[in-house]
Amino acid sequence: MRGRLLALLIAIELPIGCVTVLTAATAYRTIMGDIEASQVQTTDDFAVRMRVWYRGALRSLLSFGATVSEAALPPELCGQAGLKMLDRARGFSAVLVRSADGRLCSAALDPGIDAQVLERTAASMRASPPVAPWKGVDLGAARYGQASIGDRRYLAVHAQNPAATGQDMQEALLLVAPAVLESVLDLGRGSKGMDIALVAPDGGIVANRGDTPPEAWLPRESRPPAELDRWHAADREGTERTYAARTIAEPGFYVIATFNDPHERDALIQLAVFLLAPLATLSLLCLVYLRAIDRHCVRWLRSIETAARSRSSSKRARAAMADDMPSDIRSVAEAFNAMVDEQEVRQRRLQTALDDNRFLVRELHHRVKNSLQVVQSYIGLSKRDYQDEARTALADAECRVHVLSAAYRFTLADGEMQPVRVDLFLEDVVSMIANLIRRRDQWISSRIETAATLSVDRIIPLGFLVADVASRVLRSTPGARITLSVVDLDEATIEVALEADREVAHQEPPRLFAGLLAQIEAVQSGPAEGRSLGRWRVRHHG
Repeated sequence: MRGRLLALLIAIELPIGCVTVLTAATAYRTIMGDIEASQVQTTDDFAVRMRVWYRGALRSLLSFGATVSEAALPPELCGQAGLKMLDRARGFSAVLVRSADGRLCSAALDPGIDAQVLERTAASMRASPPVAPWKGVDLGAARYGQASIGDRRYLAVHAQNPAATGQDMQEALLLVAPAVLESVLDLGRGSKGMDIALVAPDGGIVANRGDTPPEAWLPRESRPPAELDRWHAADREGTERTYAARTIAEPGFYVIATFNDPHERDALIQLAVFLLAPLATLSLLCLVYLRAIDRHCVRWLRSIETAARSRSSSKRARAAMADDMPSDIRSVAEAFNAMVDEQEVRQRRLQTALDDNRFLVRELHHRVKNSLQVVQSYIGLSKRDYQDEARTALADAECRVHVLSAAYRFTLADGEMQPVRVDLFLEDVVSMIANLIRRRDQWISSRIETAATLSVDRIIPLGFLVADVASRVLRSTPGARITLSVVDLDEATIEVALEADREVAHQEPPRLFAGLLAQIEAVQSGPAEGRSLGRWRVRHHG
C-alpha cells in the first residue's frame, strides 16, 4: 500500500519537478542573456564615446591646420594662434602643423615640449599604419596613440594628407592630456565591479577607469577583439573573469572592459532558489504524506496483519483497537475480531464433534475387537466337537478371525487408531498358525528384519495372505517346516517371502488370493515353485 502511494506521489511530483526545472532554467537563461547583452551594450557605448571624442579631436586638429595653412602666418604668429587654441580647448597640450610648402607651425603649453620633440613624435606616428575609417565622412589618414615625453604621457592624434600641395596642410599632430579622455570614460552609477581601459595598437594602456589597476585585471593573453566580442578568460593574476571589447579603429585600437557583476551571482542564487525550493517543498510534502500514511493507515493495517499471522501460534490473538484509529480501519479491525470470535466458536464445536466421533470410533473398534475375540473363542470351543477335515476347517477359520482380532488389538494399542508394526503383527500371526494349524511333525518360524508399519486396512490382508499360504502347505505336506522372512529392500519397500524346507506340490491359489494382493498393494517378485512358496514386495510409508 505504501509503495503504491509512494509511486502515486512520485507520478505527481515528477511532472511538477520537470516544469519547475524548465521554468528555472528558462528564467536563468533569460536573466543571463540580459546581463550579457547589458555588458556588451555598456562596452559598445564606451567605444562610441571614444569614437566621438577622437573624431571631435581630429576635426579640431584638421580645422586648426586648415586655418593656419590658408592664412600663411609666419612661425611666430602661428605659434601664438596655436597657444590661444590650446588655452581655449582645455586638455589640449601641444599642436604641430606642417604645410606642403614646408612651413612648420607648433605650439605647446608645456615648456618641455618644443618643435623637435613634436617632430620626433609625428615621425613615430607616421611609422604606424593609419586607422580604418569609420562610418560617415572620411577625414583622411588618421592615427591614434599615445606619446611619452619626459615623465608625462599624452594622447596623440595624427592626421596626414600626402596629396597636399602649396599652402595646404600636409601633416598635423595634437597632444592631449590623458585626464581629458579619462573624464570621457566616466563609469557613472552602477560601476561597482567594472573596470574599463582604452588599449592602443602597440598594446599600451591609453586610459583606464576602475578600482583595479589594469595590470591586474587585463586578460593574460591579449588579443584584439573581432569588432564586438565577449568572452571568459583568466586575468594576469589567474582569476577567471568576463571580458567584453569593442574595436574603435583598426588595427588594434579598442576598448576592453571586465565585469565582476554581482547580478550574475544573484542570478545563480535565484536559479538555485527557483529550482530547489519547489523540489524541497515537494519532497517535504512527500515525507509528510508518507509519515501520515504510515501513522494513520499502515501501522493499524500491520497490527491486523500481525494478529492474523499470530493465529497459528496464539489462539487468542486479536487486532489492536484504539480511539485514534481511522473509522474505516477501525471497522475492518472490528470485523476481523468478530470473524475470529466466530471462527473460534466453530472450532470449539468442531473439536467437540471430532472428540465425540473419535470416542465413538474407538468404542466401535473395541466392540469389533471384543466381538472377534468372542467369535474366536466360540470357534475354539466348537472345534473340540469335531475331528479331521471339519476340525481343520474350524482351525483355519479361527486363525483368520485371530488375524482380524490381532490387527485391531495392535492398531488400538494406545487408545487411538494408528499404523501397525509389521514385525509385531506377523510374529503374532505366525505364533497363532503354529498353535492352531500345524501338526506335531510340522513347524513354522519367522525371520523378520524390518520396522515398517502399515495401516490396518493393509495389514489385515497381509495376515490373511500369510495364513492362507501357510495353511495350504501345512495341510498338504506332512513334516513340512515353513519359514516367513521379511526384509527391507529400501526405505519405502519390504519383501515378504515364505519358504519350505523341501519341495512341495504347489496348488493354484484361490480367487480370493488376487483380491488380497490388491488390498495390500503388493507386487509378486518371485513365483511359487520348488521350495519357495512366493515372494511379494510391499510399499510402505513408515
